[in-house]
Amino acid sequence: MSSLDTTDRPTGRRHGAELIDPESLMRIKSLHARARVVVEGFLSGIHRSPFHGFSAEFSEYREYSPGDDLRYLDWRLYARSDRYYVKRFEEETNLRCYLLVDVSRSMGYSSGNVSKDHYARTAAATLAYFLNQQRDAVGLFTFAQEVLHAIPPRYRPGHLQRLIAALEIELQGHGTDLGQPLEQIAASSHKRGMVVLFSDMLARIDKLETQLSFLTSQGHDVVLMRILDPAELEFDLEQPAIFQDMETGRDMYIDPPAARDEYQRRFAEHQQQVEQTCRTLGIDFFQFTTARPLEMVLFDYLSWRMQRGTAAGRRVRRQGTFRAGGAR
Repeated sequence: MSSLDTTDRPTGRRHGAELIDPESLMRIKSLHARARVVVEGFLSGIHRSPFHGFSAEFSEYREYSPGDDLRYLDWRLYARSDRYYVKRFEEETNLRCYLLVDVSRSMGYSSGNVSKDHYARTAAATLAYFLNQQRDAVGLFTFAQEVLHAIPPRYRPGHLQRLIAALEIELQGHGTDLGQPLEQIAASSHKRGMVVLFSDMLARIDKLETQLSFLTSQGHDVVLMRILDPAELEFDLEQPAIFQDMETGRDMYIDPPAARDEYQRRFAEHQQQVEQTCRTLGIDFFQFTTARPLEMVLFDYLSWRMQRGTAAGRRVRRQGTFRAGGAR
C-alpha cells in the first residue's frame, strides 16, 4: 500500500488555472454546465503539457506529423493550444466505466452550503463528461437500499445527456444498504471495466468485504471515492442540540464536547476498517471533503491513472492506493 496524502496541497491555483470553490460552483443550477465548467477549466490549465493514458486504451497525445491519420487529430486541443496533437490508441475498444452513486439520505448532510450529495453527483458528472470527451463508454447506477437508476455504458449521441439527467434527480433513498445494490450491479455488469463508487460509506461494515467483492470478483478495476463533510472529520460543533438521524428520522440530544472523544474514536475505527477492506480486495481508495475544489479531485484522480499506467488498469491488483483529500 502506498499512502499519498493531498491534504496540504495548494488549492488556489493549478497549472495557471483559477480553481472554483465548490460553494460557488454549486450556484450553477445545471449539472451539465457544472461538469463542463470543471472539465474545461481543468483542461485549459494543462493544455501546454497534455496528459497521457487517462483511459486504459488511450495511450497518449503526440504532436502531429505529416502522414498521420487526420481522424485522430484533437480539434478541441488545437483550439486551446493552437498546436496539432494526435490521439494514439492501443486498442479499438475504449474504456468502459461504471459510475456508482450513493443517493441515500445520509448523503444529504451539509454543515455549510454544499451537501455530500450535490458534491458526489457533480464529481460523477464531471468524470462522465471527461470520459465522454475521450470517447469512453460511461454507465451509471444510483442506489440507496436498492438500485434506483441503471444506465448501461455507452458512447453515442445523447447518452451523456441521459446520464446527467439521471444524476440531476434529487435524493430518493433512505438508509444505505450496499449489499443488495452492489450484488445487483455486479450481476448486470458482465463486461469488465472500471467501477467508480461515490459514497460516504456511512453504513454497517461487518459485511463490507463481501459486498465490495461482488464487484472485484467480476474482474472490475474498482475505485472507491469517499465523500465526507468537513464537520464529520473535525466534529467541531460546540453547543448541545437535538440532532436528527437523516436516514431514520430519530431525534437525539447530543452534547458535542462530551461526545467528541467517543465519536472520533468510533469514526477512526470505521475509517480503518474501510481502508483495510479496500486493501484486502485491491480497491483503490480516495477520500475527499466537500470543501475540495472539483478540479483538484479530477487532477488527483487522473494523475493517479497516469502513475499506475495502462497495464495497471487491466489487471486485478492486490494493493490499493490511498489518498486523503484536503479538508479545506
